Amino acid sequence: MNDEFKGLDLVGLLDLLEPVPEPPAVSMIPQTPGWIVVGVLLALLIWWGLRRYLHHRRANAYRRAALMELPETQDDPVRIAALLRRTALVAFPRASVAGLHGAGWLQFLENSFSGSGFVDGPGQVIADAPYRGGQADPELTVLARDWIRHHARGPV
Repeated sequence: MNDEFKGLDLVGLLDLLEPVPEPPAVSMIPQTPGWIVVGVLLALLIWWGLRRYLHHRRANAYRRAALMELPETQDDPVRIAALLRRTALVAFPRASVAGLHGAGWLQFLENSFSGSGFVDGPGQVIADAPYRGGQADPELTVLARDWIRHHARGPV
């Protein structure tokens, strides 16, 4: 040991050491242009998917509103008929829905729906319900819920 280090304790000797140099910062820029292209394409794909999702959500807002209102009808055919009519007026052109009544209305509901039950089932009461009333029918509520969820939008 040199004489210059004599008399120094361990802490003093450690203070004489030079600090370890810090490594250079890692660049966050990709090293190849391919990763930039992949990043841009991924951002565009995420943007497109988000836009489609929001458009779908907005386009089906009337369905969610109708499904939230359906339990309030308490299986009453008059209220269910009115709800189905309002829902159809939102989903289809007014000219093709507003004038329908009776068997034509039931046929329209049947044709715009992949299921059945309006022409030959519990949905028959809807044709006359706004004029005559009717008894509460849980099967009608289930049929209305299925129609609201699964009807095809647009002209039939």
